[in-house]
Amino acid sequence: MDKTLLKGLAVLEAIADMQGQARVIDDVAERTGLTRSNAHRTLQTLIHAGYVERDPIDGSFRGTLKMFAMGVRQQGQLDVRKIAPPHMATLARESGETIHLSILDGLDVIYIDKIDSVQPIRAYSMVGGRAPAHAVATGKALLAAQSPLHLDAMPARLERFTAATITDREVLLAELAKASRVGYAVNRGEWRDGVGGLAATVFNGFERPVAALGISGPLDRLTPARMKTLAPRVIEVAAQLSRSMGYTKGYFGESV
Repeated sequence: MDKTLLKGLAVLEAIADMQGQARVIDDVAERTGLTRSNAHRTLQTLIHAGYVERDPIDGSFRGTLKMFAMGVRQQGQLDVRKIAPPHMATLARESGETIHLSILDGLDVIYIDKIDSVQPIRAYSMVGGRAPAHAVATGKALLAAQSPLHLDAMPARLERFTAATITDREVLLAELAKASRVGYAVNRGEWRDGVGGLAATVFNGFERPVAALGISGPLDRLTPARMKTLAPRVIEVAAQLSRSMGYTKGYFGESV
């Protein structure tokens, strides 16, 4: 294993995560766990290679357009992100809430696109951000479509984030089975207090779950009754997106 390469990747991730807040080398060292001298050498190498630059005004480290372009090229391979916007716009227009497009990464989801609600009080998230799959609707929708082998990798006790978080794997598996049966998954304030949502899985032409399309918002608007009302449209729009991805198998869901 090339430790020098791993250090460089760790520094790049730290620079991206801190979004211009890395003002001194110590910030990078603390974020990555590297010594100050290692962080300094790695930063100098990345600056020389053109992936990192230093702001001439405040001295902060930031990724360059070269780093951005690499991310954009990789993003271009995520076909679902190219096809999803009109489907997301439909749900945003009909629900008035925040719409998320997420992919599964291990036991987390990553938000790869979103449309913010027009409401002044709305669910907060950022494209590129992560959330625990067992505690959000898009994560549950994706987990519900995974193989037993993937689900077996989940710990018996899951991390708690709110009083509503499901922390017992067996209880979660029962909920995932229900989500698979009815066609959508629900979050009842399990990741952030007072914020919930519902989501359905998106499949590609190889019948693989590639993303989840979800609605998020405050639970005082996304009541259980309103979620039931929105569920058929979430399922339908996710099915339309799946068909746009080449999915031809039947796509079923029933209301709960």
